[in-house]
Amino acid sequence: MEEDRRGAPVPVGPRGLPASRTEPDGTTVVRLLSYNVRSLRDDTEALVRIVRACAPDIVCVQEAPRFFRWRKHAARLARRTDLMYVTGGATAAGPMILASLRAHVEHTEDVLLPRTPGLHQRGLALARLRFGPASGGLPPVRIGVVSFHLGLQAAERHRQAVALRERAAGLAEGTSGVVAAGDVNERAGGRTFRLLGQAPPEGQPGAGLRDAWASAPWGAEHTSTPREPVQRIDAVFATEGIEVLGAGVPRGLPGVSDGDLVAATDHLPVLAALRVRPGD
Repeated sequence: MEEDRRGAPVPVGPRGLPASRTEPDGTTVVRLLSYNVRSLRDDTEALVRIVRACAPDIVCVQEAPRFFRWRKHAARLARRTDLMYVTGGATAAGPMILASLRAHVEHTEDVLLPRTPGLHQRGLALARLRFGPASGGLPPVRIGVVSFHLGLQAAERHRQAVALRERAAGLAEGTSGVVAAGDVNERAGGRTFRLLGQAPPEGQPGAGLRDAWASAPWGAEHTSTPREPVQRIDAVFATEGIEVLGAGVPRGLPGVSDGDLVAATDHLPVLAALRVRPGD
């Protein structure tokens, strides 16, 4: 196992992350990027270069533009990165989902979570995406996607994580699995982070999610802050129906420079490769 110069583990070379593809049996490999873009207030050109270099099929955005002409800004980001707007933005209080033309959008939903007086409104952007249908009469792959940005206050954040798991469970119906990605606003190992990365107690509602970095670490781990990353507060979580092939910060990926990572926004992105088999 290597270490980068900031001490973050690099178990797999960045060039080893699998590319998007559909295998002969209909199994689909999807690349998902999670990125807090700070309302596009920083170097948008650097951000665009990073997203394009990651070649994602799905992007879970946090802190998407939410105010004046926000739809225009969201559409422009999608166009510049060769993606399409799926859902979210101001209607979900910041979380947003973009996708490549490889994905067929079957369902979208924006959810505003209960607001704590004096704190920011939080929400979830949800979508069900279809990849396929596969050749040979096999059923297509369907994936549930949740983009989230949890609160800064611990008790509120924990309540929001419970609601996220319940929504993910509802989205799982009719899919091969669900992936939830975003800004946890808490270090890995914290109470809410642990809640998201484990199955709910027997008899209680909610999807059983797994921390993608813990399942298949790749790239670098820490996401905050970009110049001197010392903590992981952004993550990708997936249900058992989704195999994680690798997940982490794409530092060193061809086309992703340290300069762009520092200039683009105040978080580092998380890129994951996921293998999903067709449902019944």
